Amino acid sequence: MSRVEARHRWTLQSRLMVAVIGMVAFILVMIAVSTGAIITGVLQTGLNAQVSAAVRNVQVGPTSTAIDALSAGPFPDGTVLVLRNPGTGDTGAYVDGRSIRALDESQVDEIRDAVATGLPQSDTIDLPGLGDYRIGLTGNQSGTVAVLGLPLSQVTATIGAILTTVGLVTAGGLLLLSAIIALVIRAGLRPLRAVAETATRVASLRMDQGDVSIDERVPADQVDEHTEIGQVGAALNTLLDKVDASLAARQRNEELMRRFVADASHELRTPLASIRGFSELSLRAMRQAQDDESRQRTAVAVETTEQSLERIQAQSLRMTTLVEDLLLLARLDEGQELVYGTVDLTRLAVEAVGDARPAGPDHAWSIDVDDDPVELAGDAARLNQVVANLLANARTHTPAGTEVTVSVTREGDDAVLRVHDDGPGIDPSVAPQLFERFARADRSRDRKTGGTGLGLSIAKAIVEAHNGTVSVRSTPGDTTFEVRLPAKPRDPA
Repeated sequence: MSRVEARHRWTLQSRLMVAVIGMVAFILVMIAVSTGAIITGVLQTGLNAQVSAAVRNVQVGPTSTAIDALSAGPFPDGTVLVLRNPGTGDTGAYVDGRSIRALDESQVDEIRDAVATGLPQSDTIDLPGLGDYRIGLTGNQSGTVAVLGLPLSQVTATIGAILTTVGLVTAGGLLLLSAIIALVIRAGLRPLRAVAETATRVASLRMDQGDVSIDERVPADQVDEHTEIGQVGAALNTLLDKVDASLAARQRNEELMRRFVADASHELRTPLASIRGFSELSLRAMRQAQDDESRQRTAVAVETTEQSLERIQAQSLRMTTLVEDLLLLARLDEGQELVYGTVDLTRLAVEAVGDARPAGPDHAWSIDVDDDPVELAGDAARLNQVVANLLANARTHTPAGTEVTVSVTREGDDAVLRVHDDGPGIDPSVAPQLFERFARADRSRDRKTGGTGLGLSIAKAIVEAHNGTVSVRSTPGDTTFEVRLPAKPRDPA
């Protein structure tokens, strides 16, 4: 297993704890080592001072031995003394509690050899059976030399106790620090775990089909935009909101597409059934005429065939109109089918009202326009189709005697065309889908009450292709369709 794989197996919490505790432990160890070194130096300096003071207190005579010198004055426990006296030779002794004991030959030789080899004053030697000693050297005019040593055991014990205490305190502090850091990191990473859990639940959802809704969100109490992890949670919630909205839009589009296919199939099925029926009727009539040589039957067959062909032609034209409307919508969706030029919206409205009067003689038609023409850049033929569709919609869905008023005005930078009628108004349940394809107020699809349901959707597509908007406001007795298009700037002349 590589180092990268091993590192990736560690959780973020584990890595943070190891990094923090390791750094703190390193700092504490360095502090302990530094403290031990400083204290050791201080204690050894004190011990050197004690050795210097003690060696100055040694009182020797011409015949004194080491035991006599140690017995003459108070010396600390463990003090070692070796005397080289011309009268008595080399003698050695040490303080053992309340008694003074003589050193053996090996111990005396160790000290004598250390002095003979030039061991500097206040240095350390190891005496067999007694341990490490810090020694000092002195002499007098009679040739007596005294070598006095104090044990390092007390310094070593003090250093050991200090280091043990520091070690225990350090270990306890690290354990306490580990617990505190674990709690702090766990609390700090709780929002991140909530983000991960939310993402995991969302990842387990089926989103490839059907009505998909993402209700999972990072809990509000785990989203704090003042922290980095909280910002991640807020960003994930925002992303899920957008994905949920996109999925809902996709579902609506799929439903609209299914309804579009159903409506288109219904609209095409009726003329196709008519064409098939009249074709079979014509064929049967012609076969009967061939079997019967009677002129009367032949004339009837010819008449029946002629009527059938007329119906076939009418249904074919109906299918052609429907297919052309669908093709127009598809091309408008792709940004095609527009030929731009200067369009006089005022004139276009006047001509459309003039064309609507013969088609709807039972309605009262009026026009309300300014003296100055309202011009814009657009496709005159398509904009004429917009006005014609709006007027046809008003004529078809309002009873006889309804007054329809068309107005054109300029409002700021917009050219505004309104078609108003005082008819019964639009059903509120139909109004939200009024501009959708195959939307019809009459669910029975009676040909007398409307066309294919594409007129207003074509009008909306044409207006939006001109960077405009179309809307409707309707109450009983007051219905207004409003078209807003970018107008050309006024002529300074």
